[in-house]
Amino acid sequence: MATKTAAPDRRPAREKLLAAAAELFYEEGVNTVGIDRVIERAGVAKASLYDCFGSKDELVRAYLTQRQEARDARISEMLKKYTTPRDRLLGVFDAMGELFKDNKFRGCAFIRASAEVRPGSSVKQVCDDSRAWLRALFVKLAEAAGARDAERLAEQLLLLYDGAAVAAQMDRNTRSAAQARAMAAVLLDAATA
Repeated sequence: MATKTAAPDRRPAREKLLAAAAELFYEEGVNTVGIDRVIERAGVAKASLYDCFGSKDELVRAYLTQRQEARDARISEMLKKYTTPRDRLLGVFDAMGELFKDNKFRGCAFIRASAEVRPGSSVKQVCDDSRAWLRALFVKLAEAAGARDAERLAEQLLLLYDGAAVAAQMDRNTRSAAQARAMAAVLLDAATA
Protein backbone atom coordinates (compact mmCIF):
# COMPACT_ATOMS: atom_id res chain seq x y z
CA MET A 1 0.00 0.00 0.00
CA ALA A 2 1.40 3.36 -1.02
CA THR A 3 1.68 6.04 1.63
CA LYS A 4 0.56 9.51 0.82
CA THR A 5 3.24 12.18 1.28
CA ALA A 6 2.45 15.74 2.20
CA ALA A 7 2.51 18.24 -0.62
CA PRO A 8 5.49 20.58 -0.46
CA ASP A 9 4.85 23.98 1.08
CA ARG A 10 4.94 26.35 -1.86
CA ARG A 11 4.29 29.55 0.08
CA PRO A 12 6.87 32.30 -0.37
CA ALA A 13 9.70 32.37 2.19
CA ARG A 14 8.31 35.56 3.74
CA GLU A 15 4.99 33.85 4.52
CA LYS A 16 6.73 30.75 5.90
CA LEU A 17 8.96 32.86 8.13
CA LEU A 18 6.05 34.94 9.42
CA ALA A 19 3.98 31.83 10.15
CA ALA A 20 6.86 30.19 12.01
CA ALA A 21 7.64 33.40 13.90
CA ALA A 22 3.98 33.85 14.84
CA GLU A 23 3.84 30.39 16.39
CA LEU A 24 7.17 30.52 18.18
CA PHE A 25 7.17 34.14 19.32
CA TYR A 26 3.64 33.88 20.70
CA GLU A 27 4.25 30.54 22.42
CA GLU A 28 7.66 31.34 23.91
CA GLY A 29 8.43 35.05 23.63
CA VAL A 30 10.34 37.21 21.19
CA ASN A 31 13.63 37.12 23.09
CA THR A 32 13.58 33.42 23.95
CA VAL A 33 13.26 32.29 20.35
CA GLY A 34 16.37 32.65 18.20
CA ILE A 35 16.36 33.09 14.45
CA ASP A 36 17.76 29.59 13.92
CA ARG A 37 14.59 28.09 15.40
CA VAL A 38 12.39 30.30 13.23
CA ILE A 39 14.36 29.34 10.13
CA GLU A 40 14.19 25.65 11.02
CA ARG A 41 10.43 25.78 11.66
CA ALA A 42 9.89 27.72 8.42
CA GLY A 43 12.03 25.32 6.41
CA VAL A 44 13.88 28.07 4.56
CA ALA A 45 17.50 29.07 4.10
CA LYS A 46 19.04 31.47 6.62
CA ALA A 47 19.62 34.00 3.86
CA SER A 48 15.84 34.13 3.31
CA LEU A 49 15.32 35.74 6.70
CA TYR A 50 17.77 38.52 5.93
CA ASP A 51 16.49 38.92 2.37
CA CYS A 52 12.90 39.23 3.55
CA PHE A 53 13.31 41.13 6.82
CA GLY A 54 16.90 42.27 7.24
CA SER A 55 17.04 41.44 10.96
CA LYS A 56 15.30 39.62 13.78
CA ASP A 57 13.88 42.93 15.05
CA GLU A 58 12.21 43.51 11.71
CA LEU A 59 10.80 39.97 11.77
CA VAL A 60 9.39 40.62 15.25
CA ARG A 61 7.99 43.94 14.05
CA ALA A 62 6.33 42.23 11.06
CA TYR A 63 4.89 39.51 13.34
CA LEU A 64 3.36 42.10 15.66
CA THR A 65 2.08 44.20 12.77
CA GLN A 66 0.37 41.11 11.39
CA ARG A 67 -1.19 40.40 14.81
CA GLN A 68 -2.47 43.98 15.05
CA GLU A 69 -4.06 43.75 11.61
CA ALA A 70 -5.71 40.47 12.59
CA ARG A 71 -6.96 41.96 15.89
CA ASP A 72 -8.35 45.00 14.11
CA ALA A 73 -10.17 42.78 11.58
CA ARG A 74 -11.46 40.40 14.28
CA ILE A 75 -12.84 43.16 16.50
CA SER A 76 -14.27 45.12 13.55
CA GLU A 77 -16.05 42.01 12.31
CA MET A 78 -17.43 41.24 15.77
CA LEU A 79 -18.73 44.79 16.26
CA LYS A 80 -20.78 44.56 13.06
CA LYS A 81 -23.12 42.23 14.97
CA TYR A 82 -24.28 44.99 17.29
CA THR A 83 -26.82 47.68 16.47
CA THR A 84 -26.43 50.18 19.32
CA PRO A 85 -23.35 52.21 20.27
CA ARG A 86 -23.55 50.80 23.82
CA ASP A 87 -23.55 47.22 22.59
CA ARG A 88 -20.66 47.92 20.19
CA LEU A 89 -18.53 49.27 23.01
CA LEU A 90 -19.28 46.28 25.22
CA GLY A 91 -18.80 44.01 22.20
CA VAL A 92 -15.04 44.59 22.42
CA PHE A 93 -15.13 42.45 25.56
CA ASP A 94 -17.20 39.82 23.76
CA ALA A 95 -14.46 39.65 21.11
CA MET A 96 -11.95 39.12 23.92
CA GLY A 97 -14.07 36.35 25.35
CA GLU A 98 -13.99 34.48 22.05
CA LEU A 99 -10.22 34.73 22.00
CA PHE A 100 -9.88 33.47 25.58
CA LYS A 101 -11.74 30.25 24.72
CA ASP A 102 -8.88 29.20 22.44
CA ASN A 103 -6.62 26.80 24.34
CA LYS A 104 -3.63 28.37 22.56
CA PHE A 105 -4.28 31.76 24.20
CA ARG A 106 -1.07 32.91 25.89
CA GLY A 107 -1.96 36.49 26.75
CA CYS A 108 -1.66 39.75 24.89
CA ALA A 109 1.20 39.51 22.41
CA PHE A 110 1.77 43.26 22.64
CA ILE A 111 2.03 43.36 26.43
CA ARG A 112 4.39 40.39 26.35
CA ALA A 113 6.58 41.79 23.57
CA SER A 114 6.61 45.27 25.08
CA ALA A 115 8.01 43.82 28.31
CA GLU A 116 10.81 42.09 26.38
CA VAL A 117 12.10 44.80 24.07
CA ARG A 118 14.20 47.85 24.69
CA PRO A 119 12.62 51.30 24.75
CA GLY A 120 12.84 53.18 21.48
CA SER A 121 13.12 50.10 19.28
CA SER A 122 10.96 49.62 16.20
CA VAL A 123 9.35 46.66 17.98
CA LYS A 124 8.40 48.85 20.95
CA GLN A 125 6.92 51.34 18.49
CA VAL A 126 4.62 48.67 17.03
CA CYS A 127 3.47 47.83 20.58
CA ASP A 128 2.88 51.52 21.30
CA ASP A 129 0.97 51.93 18.03
CA SER A 130 -1.21 48.96 18.89
CA ARG A 131 -1.93 50.48 22.28
CA ALA A 132 -2.83 53.81 20.68
CA TRP A 133 -5.17 52.00 18.28
CA LEU A 134 -6.99 50.28 21.16
CA ARG A 135 -7.25 53.52 23.14
CA ALA A 136 -8.61 55.36 20.08
CA LEU A 137 -11.14 52.58 19.50
CA PHE A 138 -12.42 52.89 23.06
CA VAL A 139 -12.58 56.69 22.78
CA LYS A 140 -14.52 56.48 19.51
CA LEU A 141 -16.95 53.90 20.91
CA ALA A 142 -17.36 55.87 24.17
CA GLU A 143 -18.13 59.07 22.23
CA ALA A 144 -20.67 57.24 20.07
CA ALA A 145 -22.30 55.82 23.22
CA GLY A 146 -22.67 59.34 24.64
CA ALA A 147 -20.03 59.32 27.38
CA ARG A 148 -19.50 62.76 28.90
CA ASP A 149 -15.75 62.21 29.21
CA ALA A 150 -14.85 59.67 26.53
CA GLU A 151 -11.11 59.91 27.19
CA ARG A 152 -11.52 59.07 30.87
CA LEU A 153 -13.89 56.20 30.14
CA ALA A 154 -11.46 54.87 27.53
CA GLU A 155 -8.66 54.82 30.14
CA GLN A 156 -10.90 52.88 32.53
CA LEU A 157 -11.90 50.43 29.81
CA LEU A 158 -8.24 49.87 28.91
CA LEU A 159 -7.57 48.88 32.52
CA LEU A 160 -10.43 46.39 32.38
CA TYR A 161 -9.23 45.07 29.03
CA ASP A 162 -5.69 44.58 30.33
CA GLY A 163 -6.88 43.00 33.56
CA ALA A 164 -9.11 40.55 31.70
CA ALA A 165 -6.23 39.56 29.42
CA VAL A 166 -3.85 38.99 32.32
CA ALA A 167 -6.46 36.98 34.26
CA ALA A 168 -7.16 34.84 31.20
CA GLN A 169 -3.44 34.21 30.71
CA MET A 170 -2.23 33.72 34.25
CA ASP A 171 -5.30 32.20 35.89
CA ARG A 172 -6.75 30.51 32.79
CA ASN A 173 -9.91 32.44 33.69
CA THR A 174 -11.99 32.22 30.53
CA ARG A 175 -14.76 34.19 32.31
CA SER A 176 -12.57 37.26 32.78
CA ALA A 177 -13.83 38.91 29.58
CA ALA A 178 -17.45 38.51 30.67
CA GLN A 179 -16.57 39.88 34.10
CA ALA A 180 -14.76 42.84 32.53
CA ARG A 181 -17.77 43.39 30.23
CA ALA A 182 -20.10 43.58 33.23
CA MET A 183 -17.82 46.13 34.92
CA ALA A 184 -17.54 48.08 31.65
CA ALA A 185 -21.35 48.27 31.49
CA VAL A 186 -21.42 49.83 34.98
CA LEU A 187 -18.74 52.36 33.99
CA LEU A 188 -20.51 53.15 30.73
CA ASP A 189 -23.85 53.64 32.49
CA ALA A 190 -22.22 56.02 34.98
CA ALA A 191 -20.45 57.93 32.18
CA THR A 192 -23.67 58.41 30.23
CA ALA A 193 -26.11 59.07 33.12
